Amino acid sequence: MSDSAKNALGTFLRDRRMRLDPAVLGFQPGRRRTPGLRREEVAQRANISPTWYTWLEQGRGGAPSAHVVDRIAKGLMLTEPERDHLHILAFGHPPEPRYRQQAGITPRLQQVLDCMPFSPAIIRTATWDVVAWNKAAAVILTDYAKLPKERRNILRMMFSDERMRAVQEEWRSVARYVVGAFRADATRAGAGREIAQLVEELSASSPEFKAMWDDNEITSTREGTKRLHHPVLGTIELEFSTFAVEGRSDLNMMVYTPANAEVMEQFRALLAGAC
Repeated sequence: MSDSAKNALGTFLRDRRMRLDPAVLGFQPGRRRTPGLRREEVAQRANISPTWYTWLEQGRGGAPSAHVVDRIAKGLMLTEPERDHLHILAFGHPPEPRYRQQAGITPRLQQVLDCMPFSPAIIRTATWDVVAWNKAAAVILTDYAKLPKERRNILRMMFSDERMRAVQEEWRSVARYVVGAFRADATRAGAGREIAQLVEELSASSPEFKAMWDDNEITSTREGTKRLHHPVLGTIELEFSTFAVEGRSDLNMMVYTPANAEVMEQFRALLAGAC
């Protein structure tokens, strides 16, 4: 770690330490020369040596371990973005992925979906559970509201739902693509433990899934084109793009758009009739 990086790390730690209220955290306010916690109080909360923490703020001593940095982050009550920033200051890169799925989405994020009346859009987790969707997605893709919560997993639907198999123009190539992208997303998010049961379940129930999973292919779903057999519209072509949800590392938003003006007009007519 360079001297400038050490100084930036120490400055950041000192700034966050001085923002905390000792009384709220159970320390006697007393007479303090500066606001916030004392260094030994941060060390106590992080369960590390007060001397070593002091040296860390001063840019002295050896580099901390990732485990120690996480303890300090917890002791300083850092937010997730602040924790990431602390790791970057300490090591020059973000922390290793640590998957933590949160429940639901905010009303504002749902409103973003609802403001795309002719573009099917869903919010999925890194383990490919669909947690939100708009009306266009329900009409064009799948009405997730009619599915039990545990069935709203794209991978499970791909290999366990005959309707899903039927609507895909080239199911096998799409399924292989989905498996590779699912593996990449789960690995990137550090969700290996979370997907283990699903992988075991599908491997036992679907020889096709097991073969594709054992191939260890990696793909990306950032953008592309797919063709679906819709029960009303017939065969339609859609373009899709995937977007990260700022502040929610466990979520991605997938937006599908009609590939041409003809499909757009079909969407408009169908969705108008579904009102």
